[in-house]
Amino acid sequence: MPSTPARPSRPKGLHVAMAAVLITAVTATAASARPHRTTQPQPSGVGASATPGAAVGLNDPRLKDIAQQLVSSAENSSLNWKAQFAYIEDIKDGRGYTGGIIGFCSGTGDMLDLVKHYEQLKPGNVLSKYLPALQKVNGSASHSGLDPDFVSDWKKAAQDPAFQQAQQDERDRVYFNPAVMQAQTDGLRALGQFAYYDAIVMHGPGDEPVSFGGIRAAAMRKAKTPAQGGDEKTYLAAFLDARRAAMKTEAAHDETDRVDTEQLVFLRNGNLDLNTPLVWKVYGESFHIDH
Repeated sequence: MPSTPARPSRPKGLHVAMAAVLITAVTATAASARPHRTTQPQPSGVGASATPGAAVGLNDPRLKDIAQQLVSSAENSSLNWKAQFAYIEDIKDGRGYTGGIIGFCSGTGDMLDLVKHYEQLKPGNVLSKYLPALQKVNGSASHSGLDPDFVSDWKKAAQDPAFQQAQQDERDRVYFNPAVMQAQTDGLRALGQFAYYDAIVMHGPGDEPVSFGGIRAAAMRKAKTPAQGGDEKTYLAAFLDARRAAMKTEAAHDETDRVDTEQLVFLRNGNLDLNTPLVWKVYGESFHIDH
């Protein structure tokens, strides 16, 4: 994906996050080589109702769009997250092709799930013929059965509103909805909901120490959630500290700007509702959202 020279290469973000988990998973089936890219039990508490009377959160369309811009600033060096539907490349992280608005991977199952969903929305689409190949390469870095036309066909599909919808549906099903629901259950407002979402995008669901569930558990050992009677700012500080610690377990995550110069800035400013204007930096680049 195009990025400015100041921004670390994409493996700094989404796709190297589970390397430590992969080391422990080599004896597992290929389909589970990257647990957060396959169907997993939701984080504990997901599905519970939001705290009655809670402030407006990321389910609000405007705030959801702001959350997507914030993620895209770190992942793509751009606020234009909708421009990433057509993105696809092999970033040489052992997971085959990476594509779309959330980094679906041919080697980890979520790209297969995405194309299956696209097939449901629009049978016989330009990517339908790749379903057998995506099934075979799942769990590997192989391009077998995908080359030479998969990249160009993906970019063609990205012009189709049905494929754009499929990407958003899978993003919401696997990442956004579980993160927001868990944050609401924990009594967190918009900033906390975003902190959970950004963490689950990078680290994935699950209970491993470097996955979202493990990070949340580490935070809860240090501070109570608001739902448990704790102070929201204190808990979020503990969560972001745990997030940074998880990121620091891998050399590829040694730059923690998306926490340090984005989320912690909002927290220190007391902006728990993500009120605009928002001003932050990621990897040396400055961004702002005025409204």
